[in-house]
Amino acid sequence: MAGPGFGGPVPAQPAPCTPPALASAVVDVTTSDMGGMMGPGMNGGPMMGPGGMMGPGMSGGPMMGPGMMGPGMNGGPMMGPQGAWPNSPGMGMGMMRLTINPTSVPAGQVSLRVANNGWLPHEVIVMPLGPGQNPGQRFIGNDWKVDEAGSLGEAARTCGAGEGDGIAPGSMGWTTLTLTPGRYELLCNIAGHYGSGMYTELEVTAAR
Repeated sequence: MAGPGFGGPVPAQPAPCTPPALASAVVDVTTSDMGGMMGPGMNGGPMMGPGGMMGPGMSGGPMMGPGMMGPGMNGGPMMGPQGAWPNSPGMGMGMMRLTINPTSVPAGQVSLRVANNGWLPHEVIVMPLGPGQNPGQRFIGNDWKVDEAGSLGEAARTCGAGEGDGIAPGSMGWTTLTLTPGRYELLCNIAGHYGSGMYTELEVTAAR
């Protein structure tokens, strides 16, 4: 009943990845997206053909042309340049998630252990939050990203530590930082992902 426009092909899974023992406080970060639910329209192919709403996508072809949702779920914008964002903090569509456990750790060395449970590559960047600033409020540029000035570090390497080209679906990445007491935003800055809801807050408390 549902062709590839809904179920989509199962992405190739990377080899199992086991992070090394990480220093001090460990925060488990999980990234997820709706690519697996929506099929290729959300993870690399269009959802609707040029002919109309249903088009040939129900029988195995594409479901949507470039105008409706665009390539936002595979690293590009979800809405066209005339849409609600970029440049509109808080206007994300909630199609992707970034969650952490625990949400508060003591100051000092903090390790992020990131598991990508989605169908798309993701990353986690750590940015300080200023007074009165909340997650999801950063300015989104015309490249569908936020400014990374002030970044304290990131986990963006498949089965490795630190910077990279994104953590592959089904794999893990990690990093260890030294954080002082304060509030921090953890976010994915692959194009379009921040505006789609990939951000959360980590609280760092004074060490006892």
